[in-house]
Amino acid sequence: MRTLAIGDIHGCLHSLEQLARYVGFQEDDVIITLGDYVDRGPDSKGVIDFLLNLRKTHEVVTLRGNHEIMMLEAVHSETCLNSWLGFGGKESLASYGSSFDEVPEAHWEFMKKVNATHETENHFFVHANADPSAPIYAQPDEMLYWQRFGKPRPHVSGKTMVCGHTIQRSGEPLNVGHAICIDTWAYGKGWLTCLDVETGNYWQTNEQGQRRAAKL
Repeated sequence: MRTLAIGDIHGCLHSLEQLARYVGFQEDDVIITLGDYVDRGPDSKGVIDFLLNLRKTHEVVTLRGNHEIMMLEAVHSETCLNSWLGFGGKESLASYGSSFDEVPEAHWEFMKKVNATHETENHFFVHANADPSAPIYAQPDEMLYWQRFGKPRPHVSGKTMVCGHTIQRSGEPLNVGHAICIDTWAYGKGWLTCLDVETGNYWQTNEQGQRRAAKL
């Protein structure tokens, strides 16, 4: 069994489909996605459809990202809508058509019911960051969804943090030992990353059809 973490997808369905084939998801793999399914990539709708289908055959743990929060808030507030449209929302909505009415109910449920955190024996998973002195189950939203990676201190649990959110424009994961950031700029000029957290092996694909693999 492998524990596989996938960084911020940002609407990049082609990269995600390639990554699934390249990694070769196995029946007993646990696949943890770190949030930001919707954004500036070309097919946010397709990304969520893909993950909903993947759940039928594999154990998939989906975490909440700040872009899902913004999309949910945009439905109820014109101020939030205007902000979101200028921050990836225009591209996200275009993948559905032209209005929120075209977003399937299953997609709203997906965004509402995703997890805040996930833990294994040696690792914990969040979208953005974590307060090193607070229990994983009691993390503040500001840390979980918005705080940049910076220079995180080791968590009190002794577990290694795996996160996304902070773009690594180098296209390579940032590993500081007790914390690993795998947002490798999928929607830009970088890569979508899948990390085997126990071995440190990782695989990457991009929207141009390229792929590569390495080890932390």
